[in-house]
Amino acid sequence: VQLVESGGGLVQAGGSLRLSCAASGDTFSSYGMGWFRQAPGKEREFVATIGWSGGVTYYGDSVKGRFTISRDNTKNTVYLQMNSLKPEDTAVYYCAASARGSTIVVGWYDYWGQGTQVTVSS
Repeated sequence: VQLVESGGGLVQAGGSLRLSCAASGDTFSSYGMGWFRQAPGKEREFVATIGWSGGVTYYGDSVKGRFTISRDNTKNTVYLQMNSLKPEDTAVYYCAASARGSTIVVGWYDYWGQGTQVTVSS
């Protein structure tokens, strides 16, 4: 599975961005999908995950209520809508695919994208 993220950029605090992750190479609907982020000098952090059909979602505490994960299996794409952005949301955002379904465990993801930079200015 190849994953390509897009949609990152520079935004002011309080603004919104929508990240996309396009998948190719295997049956997209067979994988749980997740978003993670990594800021300089910090460990990779779980952001959100979604199950095969999109019926199950789970969020990290730091983004709950502000971010929404969704997927369109007809387009082989997973999205991350980010609202009310804060400077502490600044990081490289990665999407990942897990054959085990939706999970917060970074080690259970089989495929990763190259990442997209999100920068939130104060």
